[in-house]
Amino acid sequence: MTHGAPSAIVVLIGPPGAGKSSIGAVLAAQLGVPFSDTDDLVATAAGKPVGDIFVEDGEAVFRELERAAVARGLEGFGAGGGVLALGSGAVLDADVRRLIETSSAGPRGDTPLSGGTTPEPPGPSQAPRIVVYLEAGFGAVAKRTGFDKPRVVIPGNPRGRLRAMLEERRPVYESLAALTVPTDDLTPEEVAADLVKQLSPGGPTPRTPRGMPDEGQSISGTHEAEGG
Repeated sequence: MTHGAPSAIVVLIGPPGAGKSSIGAVLAAQLGVPFSDTDDLVATAAGKPVGDIFVEDGEAVFRELERAAVARGLEGFGAGGGVLALGSGAVLDADVRRLIETSSAGPRGDTPLSGGTTPEPPGPSQAPRIVVYLEAGFGAVAKRTGFDKPRVVIPGNPRGRLRAMLEERRPVYESLAALTVPTDDLTPEEVAADLVKQLSPGGPTPRTPRGMPDEGQSISGTHEAEGG
C-alpha cells in the first residue's frame, strides 16, 4: 500500500447503500492496490445477476456462492493486498466472518486484531485483513436505496423491513470492524480520503474487534440481495 503502510487486505462491510462498491474502487485506486466486489464475483460465477439468483435459485444458493466469492476474493489478492467489498448480508454467515477476521497485525503492523474466536491467520502468501465498517444511518440508506419516496401503501412494509434489517446487522458490523467510518452526507472520494489517512502510519490506532457471541452459527433474520 501507499504512504509506507504494509500490504493488507481492506475488507469493506456495511448496510446496503453505504457505498462499499464505489468507495472501495476509489480507495483501491488511491492505495494502488486491486479492487474486487463479492457481488460481481457471485454474478460472474453464476452467469447471471445477483437479483436473478435470489429469485430463481433461492437465498441458500446465493449465500453458498457468496461464501465462495469471499474466499476467492481474499485469496486472489495474495501478499500484495487489495480492497474487497462485501455484500451487506455476507457477514451474517459464520464462515464468512471467520474468513474476514484476522489474528494478524493491524493496518500499520502495530496492533493485534482478533475476534471472539481465533481464526487461522493469513498464510505467508496472503496479506493481513483489516475490516472496515462503512456506517450509514437509516435516512441515508433509505435515500440511496430508493425508500425515501412519498409514502405509498406498499404490501409488506418495505421501509419497516429495511429499518429492522439495519438494526439486526449493526451489532454484527460493529463486532467485526477494526475501523468504523461514517458515510452519511459524504462522497465516495471524501470517505476514501479519510480511510487513506486512517490506514497510513500515524493514523488512529484501530480498535480490537469484539467478535460475535456465538461464532458457530449463522445469524437468521432479514436477508436481501442488496449491494452498495
